[in-house]
Amino acid sequence: MRTFLKLVVCAVMAIQSVTARSAGNVSFPKYNRLSMNNTAILLIDHQVGLQALVKDFDTVGFQNNVLALASIAKELNLPVVITASVPEGPNGPLMPEVLEMFPDVAVVSRHGEVNAWDNPEFRAAVKKTGRKQLIMAGIVTDVCVSFPALSAIEEGYQVFAAVDASGTFNEVVRYAAWDRMSQSGVQLMNWFSILCELTRDWRIHGPVMTDIILKHLPEYKNTMITFNQTQSTK
Repeated sequence: MRTFLKLVVCAVMAIQSVTARSAGNVSFPKYNRLSMNNTAILLIDHQVGLQALVKDFDTVGFQNNVLALASIAKELNLPVVITASVPEGPNGPLMPEVLEMFPDVAVVSRHGEVNAWDNPEFRAAVKKTGRKQLIMAGIVTDVCVSFPALSAIEEGYQVFAAVDASGTFNEVVRYAAWDRMSQSGVQLMNWFSILCELTRDWRIHGPVMTDIILKHLPEYKNTMITFNQTQSTK
C-alpha cells in the first residue's frame, strides 16, 4: 500500500510539473552551485522528542543523515545556525551528538514561533553569517523546514532543503512538503549531493570527502575497502 501511495504522489507531482511547463508557467533558473564561501547550514528542531514523529525514515538511518549533514558543516567550516522549539518541553532537547559537534554555537531557543523565521534572534543569526545560500534541515519537513524555507525564499535567499536530514509523519506528507517547497524555488538535495557540490574536486578535498563518506555511507565504504584490498594483492 505504501508503495502504491508513493507512486500516486510521484505521478501527481509529475503531471503538475508537465502541465505547468506546457502552460508556460514555469521559469528555468540558471544552475547556481552551492559555494563554500556563500553557504550556511540551518539545523531546525532536531530534538529527541520530535524524532519519534519521523516515520518516513528508519531511526538509525535518519540520525546518520542528520549527523552527516552536520559533519559537512563542521569539516568544511561552514557557518551553522541551530534552533530548537521549547526544548524544555515535550519536544525535548536537541540531539546530543549535534550539540557535541558545535559546542561554540549558541542555540536559538524558540518559545512560541512555529516558523523559525518568525523569530528575530534566528533571523539575526542567519543574517550574521553573511551567506545567501541556506541549506535547511529539520523535524518535521512540512512545518519546521518548509515554513522557514518559503520565508527565506521570499527574502531573496537561495534555499536548499536537505531532504534526507529532514523527517516527518509519513511519505505522503513528505512528498506534499517537497512539492510545495520545490514549486516555490526551494532546491531539494540529499547530504551526499550537498557534500559533492560544495567540494567539487576530489583532488582538492579528497581527505575531507573520504572521512565523511567512510563514517556515513557504509555502502561506499565497503566499495573502497574492496578496492584497496584488490590493489594490495597486485
